[in-house]
Amino acid sequence: MAEASTEQTILLVDQDHDFLEWATKHLTAKGLRILRCDHADNAVKVVEKTVVDVVVSDIQLQPYDGLELLSRIRQVSPNTLVVLTTGFPSTGQVIEATQRGAHDVMRKESLPFELRPVVESALQIVEDRRSAEQPAADMPALDGRVKIIGVSRALQDVFKIVGRVARSDAPVLVTGESGTGKELVAKAIHEYSPRRQQELIAINCGAIPENLLESELFGHEKGSFTGAIARRAGRFEQADGGTLFLDEIGDMPLSVQVKMLRVLQDGTFSRVGSNETLSADVRIVAATNKVLSAEVAAGRFREDLYYRLNVVEVRLPPLRERAEDIPLLAEFFLQRITRKNGMARIRLSAEAIAALQVHRWPGNVRELENTIARACALASSTVLLPADIPLAAAPGQERGPLKQALDRLLDAVPIGENSVQWVASELAARALERHAGDLKEAAGMLGIGAADLRKLLAESRDSSLEAASGR
Repeated sequence: MAEASTEQTILLVDQDHDFLEWATKHLTAKGLRILRCDHADNAVKVVEKTVVDVVVSDIQLQPYDGLELLSRIRQVSPNTLVVLTTGFPSTGQVIEATQRGAHDVMRKESLPFELRPVVESALQIVEDRRSAEQPAADMPALDGRVKIIGVSRALQDVFKIVGRVARSDAPVLVTGESGTGKELVAKAIHEYSPRRQQELIAINCGAIPENLLESELFGHEKGSFTGAIARRAGRFEQADGGTLFLDEIGDMPLSVQVKMLRVLQDGTFSRVGSNETLSADVRIVAATNKVLSAEVAAGRFREDLYYRLNVVEVRLPPLRERAEDIPLLAEFFLQRITRKNGMARIRLSAEAIAALQVHRWPGNVRELENTIARACALASSTVLLPADIPLAAAPGQERGPLKQALDRLLDAVPIGENSVQWVASELAARALERHAGDLKEAAGMLGIGAADLRKLLAESRDSSLEAASGR
């Protein structure tokens, strides 16, 4: 039986005695008792004998780590809040710690600035709910396969939301600019959920023509339209019991949005060409780089569907807002690319890292990966300098060569009827060719959405057919 105290009590757990000394002095305040130990088992014994309000523990402990200590403390004293600290918390550590009930996970280098406010906030929560007991279920340890690189506070906050929401079946809307890693977040939500033994099915709503998207989602019967030579199950049926990831949900046509709303409301749907009502137990995770509230205001997205999808929003910050993650990401891509291609070890100079950190990265993590890949392909030594890294021009400068090319074009050839449409369509076709038919990558190269690119390609085909019929 734990011994109660009129004071609020903090327990510091760390193998580093210098840290224990520093944290004690840093947190000392009137009415606050601070206990310390350097061993996980001893920490559990303290919590068993004393009412401890907040535990601040390193993850690296003996004879078991801080995640296991967290679980044992939650079993012994459910109302004790646990703050975990570590040098560089991994994606899995943050998500799993959140699932097990951690109040916060902090990087040690941020503690001089953030430890006191976090602890004070935790103590206030304990004070506010002193009379209530809220035991939390112990979550199983997971060996997640998803690896999202980053130690920034903004990304750590994303991990914590993933850890909380993964346990439920609530629809999740992942928002953020193109290239920020929205699909990785969807995979993490699935792999840390009770549905992880079933499939995660992904579909890009912007890469499939409108007349085929409904069939892709809900399936079709034989003969329901030209080319439907057999019955086909849709993605909802395939994802039954698992998770369906709807990428680029903002590009979903209004006609399909109506049927999507029905599925979210009652879990039922029908295959194209069938009156049979089917049902599927599917968890929905959607993603978009558009501002859906603006799309609703413009009449391009249903308001009722927006609120059904946006039960929990996970916003991924752009890379320019988390510059401290850039060295880790760059090193990760360097190792992966050189290992995959059997290349010699390449490293980034300090000057190259600094150049990467001040770049704006309009293409976000995807642009950084492509930049590192190009640098490796063109590397003339094992150390990359700023001159070896092909960074895009600053905003306003990148269109200089394009303007010069357009000037030469206008001087060289007469511009007649439909020339503008032809140039746009030709750009679309060549971008698609350069990316081996990958619609999403080609659209990214042109800075437009996949749906807009598909429209340009369709106009190009229509113009070609019209020209051929005219001959």
